[in-house]
Parts: sequence; structure tokens; C-alpha cells
Amino acid sequence: MNILGISAFYHDSAACLVRDGELIAAAQEERFTRIKHDFSFPEKAIAYCLEEGKVQGKSLDYVAFYDKPFIKFERILETYMAFAPVGVRSFIMAIPLWVKQKLWMKEFIKKRLDFEGTIIFPEHHESHAASAFFASPFQEAAFLTIDGVGEWTTTSYGIGKNNQIQILSEIHFPHSLGLLYSAFTYYTGFKVNSGEYKVMGLAPYGQPKYKDLILSELMDLKDDGSFRLNMKYFNYCTGLTMTNRKFEKLFGGPPRRPESAVTQRDMDLARSVQDVTEEVMLRMARHIHKETNQKNLCLAGGVALNCVGNGRLLREGPFDNIWIQPAAGDAGGALGAALFVWYQYLNNERMAEGRKDFMKASLLGPEYSDDQILQYLSVNDIPYQALSPQEMPARIADLIAAQKTIGWFQGRMEFGPRALGARSIIGDARSPKMQEIMNLKIKFRESFRPFAPSVLNEKAADFFNIDRESPYMLIVAPVKENIRRAMTRQEQEYFGLDKLHVVRSSIPAVTHVDYSARVQTVTRESNPLYYDMIAEFEKQHHCPVIINTSFNVRGEPIVCSPRDAYLCFMRTNMDYLIMGNYLLNKENQKPLDRDINWLKKYGND
Repeated sequence: MNILGISAFYHDSAACLVRDGELIAAAQEERFTRIKHDFSFPEKAIAYCLEEGKVQGKSLDYVAFYDKPFIKFERILETYMAFAPVGVRSFIMAIPLWVKQKLWMKEFIKKRLDFEGTIIFPEHHESHAASAFFASPFQEAAFLTIDGVGEWTTTSYGIGKNNQIQILSEIHFPHSLGLLYSAFTYYTGFKVNSGEYKVMGLAPYGQPKYKDLILSELMDLKDDGSFRLNMKYFNYCTGLTMTNRKFEKLFGGPPRRPESAVTQRDMDLARSVQDVTEEVMLRMARHIHKETNQKNLCLAGGVALNCVGNGRLLREGPFDNIWIQPAAGDAGGALGAALFVWYQYLNNERMAEGRKDFMKASLLGPEYSDDQILQYLSVNDIPYQALSPQEMPARIADLIAAQKTIGWFQGRMEFGPRALGARSIIGDARSPKMQEIMNLKIKFRESFRPFAPSVLNEKAADFFNIDRESPYMLIVAPVKENIRRAMTRQEQEYFGLDKLHVVRSSIPAVTHVDYSARVQTVTRESNPLYYDMIAEFEKQHHCPVIINTSFNVRGEPIVCSPRDAYLCFMRTNMDYLIMGNYLLNKENQKPLDRDINWLKKYGND
């Protein structure tokens, strides 16, 4: 039985194909259209999933859409009516798309797919919960979903058992932890629904000076983690901005202008909202544990991508185990909707014990064979060196040791926002200069942005305070004390971005200013070639840790095809590109013709 899952029309549109409970393919639309966070109907992602599964749209058994458009429209109408006449401009902008398209989703899908079968519409947070629990390694677990807003729900928790999920409690719009975080994202000058991870990365440079003010003026936080926001400070219900003048007055000035210098105040604001978010997550987890008596917790929703908060849940929370959906945001809603149909709607058996999870390492996107890669190189007269599979790991390991930056393009593309060793840029974690080099000369982004380490799973505990696998780069852990470098008295007096230039450990390129790291553990089972390359780096150069960052530049989606990879390689200061078994040296390449103003194409992320 083939079930197609779809998420669309908000942000991060995606599609997935589930066959008899097995995840066959999944991809985000942005990877094909090259539009970051593309929210349009995922025609190209659907086409890929159907091709991968060798099935036609009209032959599908079910289609699942990740939320209920009519209920979401009801929330929008009721919200505007409650605030009228305020918000009329926003209302006029939003309504035409709903009237023309979103309300007629069933008819729209049937027409686009030439499909006459049944379409199921789980609620938004049901899709999140399904993506968290049904894809997890647990036969029974509590779940927690936190995001901006679905139809009405912004937060939910419940229990998953066998093939069923049950939501026990919810928090409703406009009270939203995700929208609170997005408000501070907007106020600190970053793009909403894109720049939240920048706020998280900026937080360690600041102090929580505004935490008490947030908790006293913006949020009424209860012991169980439930909360209400003081809406007089926010504009997102009806306006075109997240915050208003009362918010500005409370925090001492207007929002930071995008692309202007980041100030200490911005850092302190980031740290404050991050600390509040972590506190809410911990209180919720303790309450859920008490109410459900479960030992396992599954997480999804956009806030579940807050890997710093996840790390604290793991270390300080009451649960024995946590599992986070690697595509925790709206893209994962496509997967959750499809799994909801297979298990909950159709009542099929689910057996999770004895396996890691159902995600296949999240390597679910398109794969390009050596023949396809060679054809692209040959047609475009691109110089390359062919490597045998046996010699490739050692060659790449030596290039990393020589302080080269390398585009790594191998196997099936990742599903979700993290590069996991299929579409990655890799480098030497031991280099004190590599973080700044990669940020400014390759990624063309802010210098403060941290990089993640990929580490051999069996060696992770030698470098990080972590006692389990972290395959999806969704948990931040402290760097081990024994590899840390003590700061001088002068270095301890640094503040703000000056902290960036301090070498803090034997792997400084992946050690953040608070001695933490966003860890990805790598096993041979999940990604044999990537594992073998890192293992060879350890064998030859005595370090099982490398830098892993996504293969893209600022504002660009992660690369999908050989063409995407080559263009990104040529537009940046990367030294080498390895695609399949073919190694490209930047020094041997001809400059790109007529590649003008390409950075403007992607804009600000």
C-alpha cells in the first residue's frame, strides 16, 4: 500500500512516500526549486517520491495532508474579527490565497495528482506527534510537540502506544513558545522562520539580562510549563511584524536593522529568550513525565530543532531517553501525516522494539550514480580525477589534514534541515582558524555561527559529555574537560564577538564559546563511506572528529544535484569537491561564465 504525505503553503513544503509502513522517500521542495523554505505546493518533491517508489499519482492508495485547512482558516478569521479593524491590511493580503486555493485543498490535490482516492487530513499537531512517535525507536513513549502554530494548537503532549497516539493536553494560539522565539528573532534583526537558529547561536555571547523581564511582562509561566503571553506587546495576530512599539519601549529601542552590526544588547536578548525557552521545555518535560509515567520522550515541531534545549532535556530532564524527529519542522509534517494514516487510521501493526528508528538515517532524498555524475562532468568539460572507492577515504582525510575545505556529495540527500554526511562541507576540527574561514569565505555568513562536529560514534564520549548516539545533530553537549584549554586572564575579560577568537579546546573549530558542541555521531551502519573517511582521518591524523556543515551558502538551500554542488563549489573558496568517486581541484577549474550577482539570488536567510 502506497501513501503519499504532503506539507505545503506555510513554509518548508515537502513530500514523502510510505509503503506498507516503510519510509521509501522524502524531500523538501526547496531542494529542487532552489528557493529557501519554499512554501509552494511540492510538485517537484512529489515527482521525486513517486519516481523513487516507481508509482504513479493515480495509483496511490491514500494521500495525507498535514493539517486541516478549514480549521486553520477558521482561526485566521476569528483572530481578525477579534482585533478588527486592526489588521485590515494583513487580512486583505492573506484572504485571496485562501479563497482561491487553500480552502479547496482536496480538489487541488486530486487535480494535481490525477488522483481519485481518499485524502486524509490529520490536524497539524497530530502530524507532528505522528512524525515523532511512529518514526521513533520506542513501542511506547510520551510525546511533546512545540511550534509556532498549526490550526489553533501551538503545543501539545500525549502518549504513543503501539500504533496509536493520544493527545492529552494542548496550548492554543496566540500563546506560543515558537512565536515568542520568532518575535525575538525578528527583534534582533533576523528573518522569521529562518533565522531562529542564529538567535540560538548568538545566545552564548550574551548574558540573560532580560530573562526576568520576559517572565514578568511577556509571559505568565506556570510550574507545569503551561503559559500565556501578554499580547499587548506582540503584533503577529493581525500585523505584518512580530512586535510593536510597546515591545520596543520595554526593551529599550527599535528592532535591529537587518545586516547591521550585532550589538551586546542583541546578544543579551538572544541569551535571555534562549534561557526562557529552555526553562519552559524543562518544566513541560517534568510535568509530562509526572502525568504519563513514561520513560521515553519523543519531540517534534519547530522548537524541537532547538538543540541546546534538547541537550538540557537529555542531561537534566526526567526521561531516560529522548528522540527528536530529524525533520521536526513543517517538512516532517508530510511524514507524520502519512504515518498517521498507515498506523492510526488503518490500524496496522507497529513493532519498534529492537530497532533504532524508522528514519533510515534520514538519507531519503535523491541519489546520483557515478555514471550520472560523470555525464555532468563530461558534458560541461569539467576537469576531475577519478578515485577508486578504496583510495577515496584516505585521500580526503589527507586533504582535511592539509587544511583544505571540501564539498562532500555522496549517496542519498538528507531529509530535514541538517547535513549529515551526504551533502556536507567538511574540514579540520583541530584548526583554530577554520570556523572563521568557513563562515566568511565559504558560507558568506555571520562569523559567530558555530559549526558542528561529526565524530565516530564509539569515540564520542572521549570528546563530549554524551552517553548515547546523536545521529541527527539535534543535541548540544559540553566538550570534555580534559580536552579544554584554560583561558588566560586577558581572554576571560573578552566580551561579545571578541570571544570568538579564543582557542578553547583541541578541536577549536567545533567548540562554541560556552564549551559546547552540536554533536553528530556517525556509525558505519548509517553511512559507511562517511564513517570510513573519518576513521581514516583518525588512523592517519589521530583525531576522530571533523567539521560538518551544510553544503550551501547563506540563503541557499542545501545542494541536491551535481549541478547544484558544482555551482556552489565554484562560487565559494572551497578547495576541493568530491562527487561520487570524482575529485575536483579548484585550481584546475575554469571560472564560471556569466555568473553575476548570484548572492543576490538567494538574498538574506
